[in-house]
Amino acid sequence: MSQQNPSQMIPPSNTLRLKLGGGRLGGIDAAAIAKAEAALKSLAGNFSQWLQDEITKLDAARQEVKVQGMTPETMENLYLRAHDLKGLGTTYGYQLITRIAGSLCKLIDEKDKRLSAPMSLVDAHIDGIKAAVRDDIKSDTHPVGAALAQELERRVREFAS
Repeated sequence: MSQQNPSQMIPPSNTLRLKLGGGRLGGIDAAAIAKAEAALKSLAGNFSQWLQDEITKLDAARQEVKVQGMTPETMENLYLRAHDLKGLGTTYGYQLITRIAGSLCKLIDEKDKRLSAPMSLVDAHIDGIKAAVRDDIKSDTHPVGAALAQELERRVREFAS
């Protein structure tokens, strides 16, 4: 009498692996990354102008607050401009701008506290960002940059408490 095994093992297909890039290293195509890095490097010559454009928008938002007053709309615009710089500073090679813009975002992040934020502290953040570019202070570990960022962050903490 022969014994046959009626069960059969069917391995499940791994469609997730295919969607994530199959057998490539970590699911990421190294050639695509290299191509993206090369494209980013080719754009680096524009970073200075793009950064200046973002700072101009931030400064215009500040002027709007000064002319129209602290309203939910003017402060939202100021917050959005600061948030953009927080995200772009490091991309443009200015870690210090990312840090200062992050501190400014923290100062005016909560909508219910925005209208009570001290304008002098908002000004100090924006002037600090402009000074970083003017003096080409990119790193947040630069002695002057670090001292400025630490002081601004301290003042924001004081305001928040």
